[in-house]
Amino acid sequence: MNYAVVMAGGTGKRLWPLSRKNRPKQVLKLLAGQNLLEQCIERLIPIFDARNIIVLTNADYIDLVRETSSQVPYQNVIAEPVVRDTAGAIGLAATVLTKFDPDATMAVVTADQIIEPAEVLQQAMTDAITFVNNNPDYLVTFGIKPGFPSTQLGYIKCGKGRHVPDCNNLLHPVEAFSEKPNSETAREYLEQGRYFWNSGMFVWKARRILALLDHYLPESTVPLQRIKTDWDSPAQATTLQEWFPKLPKISIDFAIMEKADYVNAITLDCQWLDMGSFAALADIISSDSDNNIVVAGHSELLDCRNSIFVTEEKDHLIAAIGLEDMVVAHTPDATLICHINATQRLKDLLAIIEKNTGDKFL
Repeated sequence: MNYAVVMAGGTGKRLWPLSRKNRPKQVLKLLAGQNLLEQCIERLIPIFDARNIIVLTNADYIDLVRETSSQVPYQNVIAEPVVRDTAGAIGLAATVLTKFDPDATMAVVTADQIIEPAEVLQQAMTDAITFVNNNPDYLVTFGIKPGFPSTQLGYIKCGKGRHVPDCNNLLHPVEAFSEKPNSETAREYLEQGRYFWNSGMFVWKARRILALLDHYLPESTVPLQRIKTDWDSPAQATTLQEWFPKLPKISIDFAIMEKADYVNAITLDCQWLDMGSFAALADIISSDSDNNIVVAGHSELLDCRNSIFVTEEKDHLIAAIGLEDMVVAHTPDATLICHINATQRLKDLLAIIEKNTGDKFL
């Protein structure tokens, strides 16, 4: 059968103080009353039975994510005891799936992306599943047609696309994966037209990705085998707690995708956004006449330009005078005020806050 695995464990430090250790960015209601996780699951429902959707999250978020993922069965929301990056999370999901369905086909998506129109992804995902079911040794990823020369995203270099049976989209051989480039290289990528943003979404056979993990990341084999043996038994929680932390902390791109054969891509021409920072709001929320982005129930701005004002408190008024190129993010117990170009230093600020006040505001 076909399954979807939603990665929903990111912390979203660059969205502090809205996003916290116990309240990740994927559950923030910044999008007309919906959060990113809800939108992600809605995109999947037309393709997958809700019973075949698995959500992986951090143990600290499990109750909140289960509440948000009400369409997904309770037991399908799985808590990772510690953070082990995408290779460990994907290995865990594939292990659980093959325990019950050795021929499982799994699609991997992340909960913190905005994709519009959804139909573009849904058709591409359907085509990828069809292709993998017919070609079980292949791995499929999704490249996003770049709208500008981004230096904050990885890239996929694609070869010439080919038609395959029963698929609307072309399948492109992946020639290389590239990490975040500098400005000059990003411009060259855009001009060449063969480089696409790396979406971090995939489709493959669960048993195939486990075989590749066994080959390229052999340190993962024993922990995953132990977890599989005890899954759905009284020892499940204890075994997961003991063996999951022993998985290597590495991304699936570094561990597998950059090394494996038979990697293909479907390219997507759509609005795509990795919701990782306050600046990203400018791509999804219309600005006012002074180019301010406002997410608030009530606001009064006087002579403010090119700034971002955010609060989830519907009854809270944000009022400002004379601000330019600033970010103001309000929560009941913490408020961030900084220049818009300084938000990349948020991790440094959080380290200072933790040193002086512990976890109270994190």
